[in-house]
Amino acid sequence: MKFMLKALTVLLISSFILGCSTAQQTVPSAEPAEKIDEKRRKVDRPGKADQTSKASRTGKEDRSSNADQPGYVEKGRATFYANRHQSRKTANGEIYHHQRYTAAHRTLPFGTKVRVTNIKNGKSVVVTINDRGPFIKGRILDLSRSAFNRIASMSSGVIEVKMEVVE
Repeated sequence: MKFMLKALTVLLISSFILGCSTAQQTVPSAEPAEKIDEKRRKVDRPGKADQTSKASRTGKEDRSSNADQPGYVEKGRATFYANRHQSRKTANGEIYHHQRYTAAHRTLPFGTKVRVTNIKNGKSVVVTINDRGPFIKGRILDLSRSAFNRIASMSSGVIEVKMEVVE
């Protein structure tokens, strides 16, 4: 019995000592301040990607240099936003609402108004660019659900459109 009492005492004391000891915390190696500042500079320049197209950065001919000018026309395919995007932030910081006439375009400046015409039936709607995308080959616009529904049936899914910058 004395042996059990001594063993229990040793066990309690050792667990108390181990429980009170502090483990040395390792701090992840911090990046040099220059790298952090460089990252912040890149983030703090809103709209930089909007101002220069990929073609102008690579030195290739840039046929969209006047894309944000009224009268610029582009033809391609358009789709609409999935329901999961409702109430989420768009690329320009606005909250997406499917009942507003908005759209996503890869390069047009935010706030640009464009007339989107369904080539098949001639119906059109004016939308405001407030997001980036679509990033699928051949598609030029992602329309809000209400804008898409104004010019085509939702069951269409993907439609051929003509997009013209109006403002």
